[in-house]
Amino acid sequence: MSTDRPLYVPPEGPPQGINPHPAIYALMGEDQIYHMLEDFYLELEKSSIRHLFPADMREASKRSAAFFVFILGGPPLYQQQIGPPRMRQRHLPFAIDEAARQVWLDCFKHILQDADKKYHFPLEHLPGFWRFLDQFSAWMVNTK
Repeated sequence: MSTDRPLYVPPEGPPQGINPHPAIYALMGEDQIYHMLEDFYLELEKSSIRHLFPADMREASKRSAAFFVFILGGPPLYQQQIGPPRMRQRHLPFAIDEAARQVWLDCFKHILQDADKKYHFPLEHLPGFWRFLDQFSAWMVNTK
């Protein structure tokens, strides 16, 4: 895949062994994960990185939710519907710098407020989920 910009590769390399606890899926369920990701994409829609996402944010949220279902301990919906995740490769066409990463994380931080009430997110697993988001998003940075 070629781009018009030099690609940055985070020196830490891809995240290893940071998947959130699989009990999250068991406790939330698929519908709540889809709901959480739809709200997240509605938050992204209002952000300064909106231009990095497709026109149909609701559809984009469904693809992302399928990925998160698997990451959170559920069935491999993303792989069944779309194919191997290869998330860094899929994100290379978009210039993602540290500032964009921080906006993305801030949108997630906003959505995760009261996540236990809104989505039945098990709060005891929130630190591990946040660690995953932090390291995953760091690996998506591809532009200095």
